Amino acid sequence: MNAEMFREDEKKIPVAGEWDVVVVGGGPAGVGAAVAAARAGMKTLVIEQFNCLGGVATAGGHGHISNYEEHTSDGRRIAGGIANEIADRLVEMGVGARNPHAVDFEVEGLKLLLDRMAEEAGVEVLYHTFFCDSIVEDGVIGGIIIQNKTGRQAVYAKRVIDCTGDGDVAYHAGCDYEVGRPTDHKCQPVTLMFTIGGVDMERVNNFRKEYCESHKDEPAPWKLCGVYEKAVKDGNMRRFQTGNMGWWYTPTRPDWLGINFTHVIYIDTTKAEDLTRATIEARKQCYETIDVYRKYIPGMENIYMISTPNTIGLRESRRIMGAYKMTEEDIKSMARFDDTIAYGSFFVDIHAIDGPGMDPTQWHPPAKFKYQIPYRILVPNKIDNLWVAGRCVSCTHVALGSLRVMVPCIGMGQAAGLAAAQSIQNGTTARTVDINKLQADLKASGMILDEDDIATANHFTVNA
Repeated sequence: MNAEMFREDEKKIPVAGEWDVVVVGGGPAGVGAAVAAARAGMKTLVIEQFNCLGGVATAGGHGHISNYEEHTSDGRRIAGGIANEIADRLVEMGVGARNPHAVDFEVEGLKLLLDRMAEEAGVEVLYHTFFCDSIVEDGVIGGIIIQNKTGRQAVYAKRVIDCTGDGDVAYHAGCDYEVGRPTDHKCQPVTLMFTIGGVDMERVNNFRKEYCESHKDEPAPWKLCGVYEKAVKDGNMRRFQTGNMGWWYTPTRPDWLGINFTHVIYIDTTKAEDLTRATIEARKQCYETIDVYRKYIPGMENIYMISTPNTIGLRESRRIMGAYKMTEEDIKSMARFDDTIAYGSFFVDIHAIDGPGMDPTQWHPPAKFKYQIPYRILVPNKIDNLWVAGRCVSCTHVALGSLRVMVPCIGMGQAAGLAAAQSIQNGTTARTVDINKLQADLKASGMILDEDDIATANHFTVNA
């Protein structure tokens, strides 16, 4: 046997079926894409490797979705459509709480909601299924190859939307891509969320308030950096993180807290070996953090682990180059685009690539900050009938720090789903869809694209 390469005999692969639109990846972008395409009348299939839709919000244990508002004192809502619907329905179900900025929710409740939304729209879902390869002929993608317990199968599609996060479909179709920061192609660290119970939030909040008042000299005292520094000096914590990156709390589970804190650097998220190593290390960090909380934070003396999620949270890998590459200058200048399909308003959130804490390239915006997202970043070079949506869109490393969060990802997915439907109906490609018609369809579905939409959306307060 050849020790380096095994040659598999040629096989005939059964065809699982043919769909109008196949969405690969059921995370936030994939949910937006699949629901939008199905609601537009398309026979739609979503392929998902885990046992639920929602990606990092569910399988990744991240019970917090933001930003719904621009950075301004009155919290004007700039996100609509499916993202806004998800937030509303979580509150209606009694599994979430919402303010102008975000919705915090029970992860299991979101899993149920997204199953319902897919079923209501007529989306076919295939869980426990991996994408393997792209079927491309003469520069046109005609489907994908999948693998699951049934075996290896071909899935034919008139249009394909890559919502894998890593740009797997586009990469295997031969599209151009970039990875990480330009100097060395290293990516942002990965984080394993975890959920704890037994939290006395009143005492925790009182401690946090007192800490902030007594540590006003710290740049961000609410992150409790001094607590973790003391734990490191006392020998009770390795220096893998410097401060809180997020405590996600919902009053529907008053003694639970979702923790965004673990931090593993130099991971290639397209390699199973790296993902395995990161998961093992991050789980150690989860339990190490619980020990620190018990010893140093009043109100957490009796906490316990509820869960670590199915998958580790990934911030960055391939970015598929397309008809336009969005830049950090576009974001910081609050750019406007004729082909806008959604707003973004998140700060440039880049976690330290070479160690704990935040990266020097992070950027916090001024008041009333928001920017438009152009349709062209969803359209890869070279391949027809293919869209990308989510954190694998065409942008720079720094721009991704803002674009990659869940609300704009859902919006980008919704735009891709409607564009795919329109292209089938009108016999066009991803590159030749009627932008004016697409924007009209997006607005009709509740998306917010311009100042007039913002004014209309903010005549009322939604679940504040």
